[in-house]
Amino acid sequence: MQLQQLRYFLAVERTRHFTQAADILGVSQPTLSKQIHTLEATLGAPLFERIRGGVTLTAAGQTLLPLAQRMIADADAAQEAVSDIVGLRRGEVRLGATPSLCSSLVPEVLRTYRSAHPDIQLYVNEGGSQDLIENLQAHALDLALIVQPDEGVDDSLETIPVLRESLVVASVADRPPPTPHAQIALSELEHTPLVMFRAGYDIRGVTLDACEKAGFTPKFAVEGGEMDAVLAFVEAGLGVALVPSMVLANRPLLRATPLAPPGMRRTIALAHRRRSVLPHAASALRATLLQHVATQKLPLGVRPL
Repeated sequence: MQLQQLRYFLAVERTRHFTQAADILGVSQPTLSKQIHTLEATLGAPLFERIRGGVTLTAAGQTLLPLAQRMIADADAAQEAVSDIVGLRRGEVRLGATPSLCSSLVPEVLRTYRSAHPDIQLYVNEGGSQDLIENLQAHALDLALIVQPDEGVDDSLETIPVLRESLVVASVADRPPPTPHAQIALSELEHTPLVMFRAGYDIRGVTLDACEKAGFTPKFAVEGGEMDAVLAFVEAGLGVALVPSMVLANRPLLRATPLAPPGMRRTIALAHRRRSVLPHAASALRATLLQHVATQKLPLGVRPL
């Protein structure tokens, strides 16, 4: 039994006439009659009885009628629902991003996406790169903006490098800078109290490794915060912090001092599951993000890839 046959059956039932039904359907009468006969053969009973001037339903036809109407209605509803998703008139996107990106890049991207696709529900998961990778692998996210590890990510994931970002020293703008020079060597921070991120935070490990290579163990004024807390602690004058340059774009109370060469940089990548078909809404968000990075003016120390 085919949906097309049920549509033909319903058209004949509405018009009570094979010729009129064929005209409405845009098929020849022999084609319509053949499909109805095939349906009757499949069901094992005649569906129409010929009467003067047309046809009427048999008992089998009357039994089939409400079932056919419901099946066609369900099929049409399914088609409409899928079309809505393909046409981005409904759906959802689950995006993961690190805290620094949630407070800098992500809001602008989501604003652009939301204006183009207002009916798509957006969910954002803020977390460290490793947590985001695990959530991707567990199918809890569609996309994730992560700090790409030097050793790469698991083969189950595909990553697109999005931008390259420098780390800078954040300090209070209305106090003397941490160095009299335009750039600061990391070793100059040996005796300067640092505001340090919580354990497990991406930048914490990078900072500690860099300080060790520079030959010193940093002093902490306070430690344990996420990005917003660390920036607030620096604004309060508790110490300085190594942060991504992008997070200082809208922080007028803070000064960004670049690190002297070779500096410290990180690659931001957009990750998704390699063997999964990306939902239409997520695919559109990926395109919006890549377009934003390629065309919008980025803060100093950030360049697209």
